[in-house]
Amino acid sequence: MKIGIGSDHNAFQMKEEVKLYITSLGHEVIDYGCYSEDEVDYPGVAFHVATDVTTNKLERGILFCGTGIGMSIAANKVPGIRSAQCHDVFSAERAQLSNNAQIMTIGAKVIGVELAKKVAAAYLSVSFQDGNSSRKINQIMDKEKEYLLNGSCC
Repeated sequence: MKIGIGSDHNAFQMKEEVKLYITSLGHEVIDYGCYSEDEVDYPGVAFHVATDVTTNKLERGILFCGTGIGMSIAANKVPGIRSAQCHDVFSAERAQLSNNAQIMTIGAKVIGVELAKKVAAAYLSVSFQDGNSSRKINQIMDKEKEYLLNGSCC
């Protein structure tokens, strides 16, 4: 699977270690930065990965920042993206199985590297299963399209 990966400076070290691990699992990893511990704002990284997911340049994305929250919020601003913050194996599996989340985010200040590897592996080891969840996802995506067409949400 072709995976886009990115981080801010707070999560650079975790990204680097998880990137190597994901590669060892046989996935192709494209690194969207950052490339050092020099301070960088995360939205640009999130937007780039999310855009490449929506245009099918990537199959999925994994983003890292201090908490995982900011990256998830930023990625979710790209129309068509469903990003889920995950810090445990169950949530990572459900992000894909129940929500068809194309992007998962992890907080480097929330969990350690070894757990992050397990969470990433869990996320990448499952695929979305059609069923009751499809109806709910379609409702979410229909609302997004409605907002985009009307130019406002309220």
